[in-house]
Amino acid sequence: MGMPSMPELLIVLAIVVLLFGAKKIPDLAKGVGKGIKDFKKAVKEDEELADATPPAKEIEKQASAAATESKATETKSENA
Repeated sequence: MGMPSMPELLIVLAIVVLLFGAKKIPDLAKGVGKGIKDFKKAVKEDEELADATPPAKEIEKQASAAATESKATETKSENA
């Protein structure tokens, strides 16, 4: 299944004009463009958020290290 040829594109364009009218086509194109722009922006923000937050395993390692350190500190203070 390849790209549509010129006659097929003209038929699709004629159907779109009949369905929506010539005055609505710029509004539709503007809406589609804005939707694509918003989608790209959301994807970019999501990628930045994913890069900024450490993975769950890293958080677990930090938490277990902190717990081990606090237990060692408690043991030292009890022995003193």
